[in-house]
Amino acid sequence: MNGKLVIIAGPSGSGKTTIVRHLLGIYPRLAFSISACSRNKREGEMDGEDYYFLSAEQFKDKIEKGEFLEWEQVYPGSYYGTLRSEVERLWQADRDVIFDIDVKGAMNLKKHYPDNSITIFIQPPSLEALQERLSKRKTETPEFFEQRIKKAAEEISYSDQFDKIILNNNLENAYKEAEGLVGLFISK
Repeated sequence: MNGKLVIIAGPSGSGKTTIVRHLLGIYPRLAFSISACSRNKREGEMDGEDYYFLSAEQFKDKIEKGEFLEWEQVYPGSYYGTLRSEVERLWQADRDVIFDIDVKGAMNLKKHYPDNSITIFIQPPSLEALQERLSKRKTETPEFFEQRIKKAAEEISYSDQFDKIILNNNLENAYKEAEGLVGLFISK
């Protein structure tokens, strides 16, 4: 039997990860879907906890074998995706699955599970606010930072394809709105 999918997406720096972590603390039935990626680990990240870190070759091999529900080459040479085995593992544990995922990945997951998923887009207050949030991270080179900003503008253009949009201009309000949407959805 399939559980439910709570698919949360938005541009990098929108607050989606913060909101997902909050929801995981509120709803014990939710379990986080760990994505696979081909990028290098950042300081403090753990394989199998933050991501399943694969080489680009390993990632491509899994693509060829049909092991992903969705995947994208998000940046040149950087692949991200959701392994079918990860969702099945969580459903077998009788959990509903929550995702922190890129916009195109969210749309692809919704296509696989249209009847038991909800897509929520986390909207930043503005591109300027997003730039400020990302610059405070100091995790990227200037070139990669520019790529992220361009990608953010593109991702925001997809927001109208989501079931719900949460404007994150006040984190406490965004938490409350997310709690209400997710609580209603998983209780159905």
